[in-house]
Amino acid sequence: MNYEKRLHEAVSHFWNVRGRQNTRQGSATGQRDAGHRAAVTGGRQLDGFIELLKDIAIDCGMTSAQVYTKDTILPGFYRPTKDWDLIVINDKKLVAVVEFKSHVGPSFGNNFNNRVEEAIGSSIDILAAYREGAFSPSLKPWLGWLMLVEDVEKSNSVVSVREPHYTVFPEFKGASYAKRYELFCTKLLRDQLYDGACLILTKENETDGINLREPNIEINFSTFISSYKAKVLAHVLR
Repeated sequence: MNYEKRLHEAVSHFWNVRGRQNTRQGSATGQRDAGHRAAVTGGRQLDGFIELLKDIAIDCGMTSAQVYTKDTILPGFYRPTKDWDLIVINDKKLVAVVEFKSHVGPSFGNNFNNRVEEAIGSSIDILAAYREGAFSPSLKPWLGWLMLVEDVEKSNSVVSVREPHYTVFPEFKGASYAKRYELFCTKLLRDQLYDGACLILTKENETDGINLREPNIEINFSTFISSYKAKVLAHVLR
């Protein structure tokens, strides 16, 4: 499978779907929701990534029936359930759990903390559920978190921090929102909250929609996929 080609196709799909949703919503009402909310609430922009990870699992030896992109509800520990984007179950054993998120402007400040809190909370919740035997007799499932961020001036501009009482960690000083996401994804891996984390920066291209860059090899798509594929293959071979 040509992962690089499929990655570009998934990014192109993301921008194409957002554009169609914005156009449909504007045509129906005569005006678009503020902040491109039409595209945000339309959903399905990240289906290209979801289908790619499904195809990789099948390519590794899973059957289509073992890779779920619907009916992906799993029990939690601090909450009853969570609906994930993709789960892989082999012989009743939970193999992999993946969440896909995106962040497109114009507002980056309002949503960055929400994304961080959601990702951390979801990891802590499912790991606690695993610890308490919710997925027994499964081994620890592979957890993945992929983030797509719009690569524009606002996401790359330096963001100030307020320190009214205590000093902020130095890596956040002078960091843009794109850099904050890079730091966050790296810390998710190093603190073992996720087994795979990926950050893709992209901007809409008027010709083919495949303009993207990956700022850090530790959290790029190839590294993310390699880790995911290794986990799935290990279960198939076992």
